[in-house]
Amino acid sequence: MNIGAASKASGLPTKTVRYYADIGLVEAPSRTGAGYRSYDESAVRKLAFVRRAREFGFSIDECRGLLALYEDSNRSSADVKRIAEARLEEIERKQRELQCLHDELEHLVAACAGDGRPDCPIIDRLA
Repeated sequence: MNIGAASKASGLPTKTVRYYADIGLVEAPSRTGAGYRSYDESAVRKLAFVRRAREFGFSIDECRGLLALYEDSNRSSADVKRIAEARLEEIERKQRELQCLHDELEHLVAACAGDGRPDCPIIDRLA
């Protein structure tokens, strides 16, 4: 299938499909006699795999590692779990940071009179 069909089937924009091939994240398929890339079902499955991994916030390098494990029938699920646990810890850390930001901003918004006076605890905190 051509890149447009592979793009649609994998749920990725065409530009992203090209980018992933350019950086070697997924193997660039062979070209037809007319010079077009021809994607097979295996390539589309790998592209969809990367799309889903990126949706979970895995970095390109982490996706590269996950793809290698995906392609390795002798993989250890412990290796996959280790990568996922590290990502989960990062998500939980970001959630805590966002909760702290939320709480502080909520406090500042409540403390601000929001009237015509120039005094503003939000501006004071940002300064």
